[in-house]
Amino acid sequence: MVRVSSAWRLVRARTRRRLREWPRLWRSSLQVRVIASTLAIGLVALGVVGLYVGERMRDGLFNARIEQVLQESARSTRQAQDTFKSSDASTGNQVQQLLKDVVSAQRTGGLGEREVFLLRAPGQKSAVSVAPPASDPSLVPLVSAELRNATVDGGQHWQSVALPLDGGGVVPAVLVGQDVEVPVVGTFQLFFLYTLQSEQDRLDFLQRTLALAGVALVILLGSMTWLVTRQTVNPVRRAAEVAERLADGHLAERMPERGEDEMATLARSFNEMAASLQDQIRRMEELSAVQRRFVSDVSHELRTPLTTIRMAGEVIHASREDFDPAAKRSAELLQTQLDRFEDLLADLLEISRFDAGAAVLDAEGRDLRDVVTNAVDHTAPLAERRGSWLSVRLPETRCVADVDPRRVERVLRNLLVNAVEHADGSAVEVTVAADDQAVAVTVRDYGVGMTPDEVAHVFDRFWRADPARARTTGGTGLGLAISLEDAHLHGGWLEAWGRPGRGASFRLTLPRRAGIRLTGSPLPLVPDEPPPPDPVRFPVTRPRTDPAALPDLEGGHDDHDTDPDEQPRTPADQPQEVR
Repeated sequence: MVRVSSAWRLVRARTRRRLREWPRLWRSSLQVRVIASTLAIGLVALGVVGLYVGERMRDGLFNARIEQVLQESARSTRQAQDTFKSSDASTGNQVQQLLKDVVSAQRTGGLGEREVFLLRAPGQKSAVSVAPPASDPSLVPLVSAELRNATVDGGQHWQSVALPLDGGGVVPAVLVGQDVEVPVVGTFQLFFLYTLQSEQDRLDFLQRTLALAGVALVILLGSMTWLVTRQTVNPVRRAAEVAERLADGHLAERMPERGEDEMATLARSFNEMAASLQDQIRRMEELSAVQRRFVSDVSHELRTPLTTIRMAGEVIHASREDFDPAAKRSAELLQTQLDRFEDLLADLLEISRFDAGAAVLDAEGRDLRDVVTNAVDHTAPLAERRGSWLSVRLPETRCVADVDPRRVERVLRNLLVNAVEHADGSAVEVTVAADDQAVAVTVRDYGVGMTPDEVAHVFDRFWRADPARARTTGGTGLGLAISLEDAHLHGGWLEAWGRPGRGASFRLTLPRRAGIRLTGSPLPLVPDEPPPPDPVRFPVTRPRTDPAALPDLEGGHDDHDTDPDEQPRTPADQPQEVR
């Protein structure tokens, strides 16, 4: 019993699984849709035709049988009436025997055996009492009162009945009645009961034949549809596979060309398109390689004269107190622009490494809370100078993940500096969360915000939402682009959200272990809309001596040449949530 129950549960589970897979198969396979639609239309058409043909065959057989029965019963009734007229029976016994002889003689007709009943007509009385004879008295109740009353009016009348069988069940039959005059006893009603079993068997045979022909036709229709759709869908499916291979970078992939029909023309056109794309992509790759090499070479070549200019600028900057005010201001501007020039070269070199695929991830298990604290500590002097305050929410549990601390901290510094730059003195919220698969950090500001179109371009290189807006922190315009590449290098996400006047939110999501494919994030990207937190400033543990040299992230900037291990760190005993 247990085995039967387990097998039944397994069958039900497989059935449910196949039923769940059917919608996906219906959506994903053109061949399945065409075959199913063709079979459905074919079944409906065959059903309609089968019903119509079955009705016509049944009516034809029945009407033909009724016509034969009526003709034979009329002939038999005339014979019986002639027998009664020619009889000289005058006593009750003689009449009774005459009735029995007529019933026995009429039992067999030209259409085979039949049942015969001789019943006294309703309302007829006679001084001579005779018993109404019947070939099978048990079937006399089949003669209904309606048929007997209709026969009294004269003429021939018939009625369909269900004839019971000895072994159970019924077969269709027909009763035909007509009045006859019997000597001495008056008017009797002669009824003939004909079975329609042979016609029913013939109809069943024709319907079975029609059903088998319909099944064969459906199978033939399905097979033809499958064959035609296979010849049509297979080249399209092959084209889709080749297109996917081309999208994966296998530019030499081509479709097989056979014949001269439309599908062969499609294959040739597709292959010509693929060859053209391969040629264009090859030329673009060569051009891109030349551009990357040019940027890399120029960046490297500029470092040597920049070092010399930097040394000379530092000498001039160190002696600026001895200059007149105009020369002193020029020395300070020279030093500031040299810093920006150096940052730009560093960013260009970093971008060229990403473009060349030479960026390497130096991952290690680190608590993301420590990385966030370091980035916040680095940004705190800038926030204090800009009149903004930093609110950090850290979970109590550790958020350990395999990350490159230098790259992650660079991403967070870029996001924080960008938020402070655009917060216009409002709050900047930093939230950290983790689950079993990922760790996430959101940076939320309540500043000018961004439109959806600006969000779509915020990670583009050298892109600025408002070209007229001043870069007060000296960004290079590459910070967010580099941050996005750093996130992708970890196998993570870097996403943005913003609304004009409501601020912006950036979310960094990283897998906890290498190889984990992200399906969600522990933190929402679109924030709720609570009021900004109370203006409690983040404590500055190690203030910078030159806040103007801090990076900017409008477009993106960070200190690429600074080792994160040399940045000031939050003391180990600092609370996990600092406002």
